Amino acid sequence: MKKILLSVVMLMPLLAFSQRITGKITQSGNSGPYIEIIAAKDQKRQSAISDEKGNYTLKLPENGTYHIRLIQDGAEISASDITVNGDMKQDFFVERKQEKQIEGVTITARKKLIERKADRLVFNVSNSVASQGMDGAEALATTPLLKVDDNSGISIAGKNGVAVMINERMLSLSGNELVAYLKNLRSENIEKIEVITTPPAKYEAQGNSGLINIVLKKNQNLGWSGSLTTGLQQQTYTGTSNSATINYQNEKLRASLKLRQNKSEKHSYENYTIEGTDGLKSSDDRRDFGNGLGGGLSVDYQLNPKSNVGFIYEYGVGHSNMDITNTSDYFQNGNYTNTLSTYAEHRARNQQQTVSAYYDLKFGKRDNKLSITGNYFSNIPKSLIDFTTTESSGDSFIVRTPSTVNYKIYSGQADLTLPFQFAKTETGIKFTNFDNNSDISYQNFTGGNFVTDPVKSNVFEYNEKNYAAYLSFEKDFNEKWSAKAGIRYEYSTVNGNSVTSGQQTENSYGKFFPTAYITYKSNENNTFSLNYSKRINRPGFRAINPYRWYINVNSYFTGNPLLKPSINHNFELSHVYKGKLSTSAYFQRTVEAFDQLVNLQGENRISTFENFYNQNSMGVTINYSDTFFKFWEANYAADLSYMETKVFSTDAASRKGSSYDFNFQNNLSLNKSKTVQLIFNYWFRLPSNSGNVYMDFAGNFTSGLKLNLMEKSLQMNLFVSDIFKQSRSRGEIYYTTGTHYYNNYYDARRLTLSATYTFGNKKVKGTDRNVRFDEKSRAN
Repeated sequence: MKKILLSVVMLMPLLAFSQRITGKITQSGNSGPYIEIIAAKDQKRQSAISDEKGNYTLKLPENGTYHIRLIQDGAEISASDITVNGDMKQDFFVERKQEKQIEGVTITARKKLIERKADRLVFNVSNSVASQGMDGAEALATTPLLKVDDNSGISIAGKNGVAVMINERMLSLSGNELVAYLKNLRSENIEKIEVITTPPAKYEAQGNSGLINIVLKKNQNLGWSGSLTTGLQQQTYTGTSNSATINYQNEKLRASLKLRQNKSEKHSYENYTIEGTDGLKSSDDRRDFGNGLGGGLSVDYQLNPKSNVGFIYEYGVGHSNMDITNTSDYFQNGNYTNTLSTYAEHRARNQQQTVSAYYDLKFGKRDNKLSITGNYFSNIPKSLIDFTTTESSGDSFIVRTPSTVNYKIYSGQADLTLPFQFAKTETGIKFTNFDNNSDISYQNFTGGNFVTDPVKSNVFEYNEKNYAAYLSFEKDFNEKWSAKAGIRYEYSTVNGNSVTSGQQTENSYGKFFPTAYITYKSNENNTFSLNYSKRINRPGFRAINPYRWYINVNSYFTGNPLLKPSINHNFELSHVYKGKLSTSAYFQRTVEAFDQLVNLQGENRISTFENFYNQNSMGVTINYSDTFFKFWEANYAADLSYMETKVFSTDAASRKGSSYDFNFQNNLSLNKSKTVQLIFNYWFRLPSNSGNVYMDFAGNFTSGLKLNLMEKSLQMNLFVSDIFKQSRSRGEIYYTTGTHYYNNYYDARRLTLSATYTFGNKKVKGTDRNVRFDEKSRAN
């Protein structure tokens, strides 16, 4: 097999087509630009695209009779047979399709809004009027099962830890950075969004929630295209964002250049209360402000009809700053003891680079596919925190905590797809290396100088290596039954070294991660599926780094180098009815879960991570999408769940309880062309439980107007979010030693005004083929 693969790899670039057809397409007396020509013979197929003047060149592998089809806007406009014997010239004369005929084809070929496959739920964005004229993050928010939040990021059916792919290649960002990146995408370029709640063995086992795959439209037209987007966000303060995209494509080369800029500022409040023998009332009045610049270049070159290579480079730099005024009142047995008043200035600068390269090869009669990918990622965040703490007695402490962190991630992988007759087979291997080196310093202002405190400072070195291999099979037994199953093995070695304290940790572990799917399509209206997957949730670098991030002289956050990953078992039974109603019942078992805990001893408040509980959760997710009266598009969703948490260490309290999430989205078109639309969306969560946390009611009502002008070249949106100011984060955290209360608000009431102008050939697809780089999200 190795000799065959090597021979194919070496010979493919040498293959050349011996026959060439050239000519011109004339349509209704004028040139026929950007029309696809498809030549088929004995199950072999070649295609080309006419240029802006209607000229085309079609290369064929051999002589013979070919069936020629001309395709325009997804519809066939001409079909004929021609005999080829060497190079020849062939012109085509066709009539322009009438508008009614085109509409008829569109209606006939229209996909259902929601489709169910063996391992994923598919939301066809191109069929949703409500999802047009918005950015990628907003398009995800209209997708069944998904929730998008500027602070917490993206979640699936209430579960966090989501990874996002574009055209099956991982977009290696998470949290706020992921949301910001998606805002630079346009929904008009998205064909569909796939929600993979139980990812197959091909993908990393990391993460407890699942994957999202954004599939971009696959237009083949040649030439240039681009878009310019500008936006304004008015919260307490004003923020701006701008982006530009330029795409170019010819018969072999596809390239995209993206530039982005943002500036943000908001006013946040955080209040935390601890009741018990040791008591605390802490209040933060915070101003968050920052900016960012970035760009990316993607190039994909087709070496021949069976192979292509690609290169991706992304660079970003930004600042994330905070000015915080904190007041902390301390109590003993309910009696007041002291007050600490702190003013802190946080200044942080991030510099990120990502380099990816890939090679794809198709070979054999069944279009076997080999894909080889290499990735490099670096992130160098530098921060400086200056704070002054004053006690009620009048004593003051001036502290500076400079820090530098250096993340580096290398990965390489090879994936092989073999579509045998008995089953489609996928297999692959992957290696990833993580390096995380940090230098955190704590300096007291003494005698006119800043003097380093070695007890509160730390130099930490961390290395992790992951080795993975997988094998999966997929089979369609008949029109009704299909199945997919796979197994993935991952082996990890972890080494941590706290240079300052001398603490060292070493650990290694290997685990199997099975996946299985069964799908039954009883008829055109009903599809059932039963899925299982085992997942692992590894802690991020911030959670394992034992550095201290100080709130005041007595309160700090620290990581835990002894933290272990948790294991998740996921079961799901789903049903889709008429592509409109989707229902899923799920069960998840989490073992050795970790989370952040807060401990107060006297006036020393310490926040860190621990593995401290096991959890069983079950629930039902319901989503209904439909169009009423031809102008009202609705998408309604509900997630109802019950969980039971068993704490096996720490003083966190074991809990059980339910959770209730609802989302109502309405899009009203005010004219027949649907270029003027009103939006009314309302998300809310009833009082709910998660882990040892009780969450109070929260909601967000958003309304706005969307306009499509200049034949949809100019799109303008005006939205107002959190109109009733209901998206406060309030609740209680239960410990055996007492109860903690939180009440936070992150300036969610916001007016957003955006405009996007598209130019050039709008049907040119960009090269958003972001490679799978799953591990990079852990570096945030």
